[in-house]
Amino acid sequence: MDYAMASMDPYPDNWTEDRYTWPDNWTEDEYYVDYDYDQPKLRKSLNIMSLVIYSLAFVLGVVGNGIVIWVTGFKMKKTVNTVWFLNLAVADFLFTAFLPISVAYTAMDFHWPFGRFMCKINSTLTTLNMFASVYILVVISVDRCISVVKPIWAQNHRSVQRASAVSLIVWFLALVLSSPYFVFRDIGPSATNNNVIHCYNNFVSSDADSSPEVMALYSLRLCVMVVTRVILGFVVPFAIIVSCYAVIVHRLRTNRSMSGRTGRPFRIIAAVITAFFVCWAPFHIMSIIEMANHMREEMSSTLNFVTMIGMPITTSLAFLNSCLNPLLYVFMGQDFKDKVRKSILKVLETAFTEEVSRTNTYTNSMLTSRSKDKSFSDAEV
Repeated sequence: MDYAMASMDPYPDNWTEDRYTWPDNWTEDEYYVDYDYDQPKLRKSLNIMSLVIYSLAFVLGVVGNGIVIWVTGFKMKKTVNTVWFLNLAVADFLFTAFLPISVAYTAMDFHWPFGRFMCKINSTLTTLNMFASVYILVVISVDRCISVVKPIWAQNHRSVQRASAVSLIVWFLALVLSSPYFVFRDIGPSATNNNVIHCYNNFVSSDADSSPEVMALYSLRLCVMVVTRVILGFVVPFAIIVSCYAVIVHRLRTNRSMSGRTGRPFRIIAAVITAFFVCWAPFHIMSIIEMANHMREEMSSTLNFVTMIGMPITTSLAFLNSCLNPLLYVFMGQDFKDKVRKSILKVLETAFTEEVSRTNTYTNSMLTSRSKDKSFSDAEV
């Protein structure tokens, strides 16, 4: 019932290959949707879409975020801004580096052969990426707001050391908020095929019965995790971000002289935040719809169908966010673009220079040797 974002599976955690139901040990007939047999073509199309998007996100995300880490971490002067974007790239890189596991899981029709520990790690990294990314964006927004509203104070107090310390706090907070997925994530056989293993959220013990108390506990834990993720991972962060940028826009309108100095960084950060909102908002909306449907006394077949279609699409869109930021830096950040181009050219130049130097050294040594031989022969004559 909890869903794809935690499992890297574009279907809710209790989707099996042929039904959408409560946990496998619950068998209420009214919760069944004969998805596999009634909609096989739709399922196949959604699986193919997920495979394509996951693969694209992996290639672009690993390469793009790897370049960002390389440039901001080793090629650019260490500043507060480079610390922010370096941490953002690290979060996205960690997530995209594990996407081949999701590709394999989807390609094998959601059979999980990687074991319980990898199920927990894979799901935890997804939520860790989401929380770390959004909180780094919050920190960036607050930092920009302070720089515009209190420029002198910011100049005296902003430092790379403080930025690094704040980044560590962000990572710790994101890890704490992601820890429930490590605790509750589990693997188990499909209800219809013991040879197929699923990676899912196990909110109750495997041997629990379907008593009202157990069902209430399952619903409570599901609700807490969903509400926590939506409120702390989206609503509150974006309320802070929007407030910061409202203050920035107001200050720039009243002080035109500042717009020239903050224009380009402002546009880049605004684009990154907009991309995060567009990619993650549909997923959170769909997760609320799914949770609300499960809280009903009788689940709606219409909402089941909506979430069946919507969860794979919104999950894939959320995953794409991890490869968008490097593209935004390249297309909107002239300084970053120049640094990447110069760094790549420098690598090539060094490689060719070393080759030329070796050739020249060899040539000069040969000429010197021949000169010495000639002088010896002249002396003998």
